[in-house]
Amino acid sequence: MPIIIKTPEEVELMRQGGKILAEVLEETCKLAKPGISTLELDEFAEKFIRDRGGIPSFKGYRGFPGTLCTCINEEIVHGIPKKDRLLKDGDLFTIDCGVTFGGMITDAARSIIVGETKSAEKELLIKTAYRALAEATDIIKPGMRVGEISKKIQEVVEKAGFHIIKDLTGHGVGRFLHESPTILNYFDGNLGSKIQTGMTLAIEPIFSAKTEFMRTLPDRWTISTKDNSCSVQAENTIAVTENGCEILTIL
Repeated sequence: MPIIIKTPEEVELMRQGGKILAEVLEETCKLAKPGISTLELDEFAEKFIRDRGGIPSFKGYRGFPGTLCTCINEEIVHGIPKKDRLLKDGDLFTIDCGVTFGGMITDAARSIIVGETKSAEKELLIKTAYRALAEATDIIKPGMRVGEISKKIQEVVEKAGFHIIKDLTGHGVGRFLHESPTILNYFDGNLGSKIQTGMTLAIEPIFSAKTEFMRTLPDRWTISTKDNSCSVQAENTIAVTENGCEILTIL
């Protein structure tokens, strides 16, 4: 798929959808307390999005049944919300969600620790994920190459001693949930496409405490670390501007 440059009108629709997405992620994280099921959170999120004129982008995508991807501890991505999947004190919990508004899609994810029990490893995973996301976002500007984003994410993650899940990537987003370019979370020696004004990108560091290897669970959706070590994800949708970029999925 060729890179799709968005019009100012399309970016504005993504800005509006991104605000809904940022709000639903914040409110869902507030509800993520010990004892609540991931299905309850999913039902809340779907109603929240639809009440504000949005459509859950993930629901029905290639048959995925939920509004949210809900992942706990060793689960990396694509966790299916379930009635019997209850959050526990101390869980590392990741919510990934997409919102379609006016036909345009935004995509974002947040990771938190549930309840009061803290783990130094889980706290550092989350801190590193948001640092990698922020530092990668800060360098984005027209004329640079996609591989420079990858280099920055890898630098932050590996400096903290963690392991990038190399088979999972960021991507273009907007008219479709997954567009070109692919944005690796590590540098493979290829600088890749040139960043241009009007591109809209989902930047999403994804990594684990102890391994780069993953496995798909029997539900054929949930992807977990191969060694059951904890993983983390943080993600925002950004729009490339003339002088840098704008984060579309923040309040």
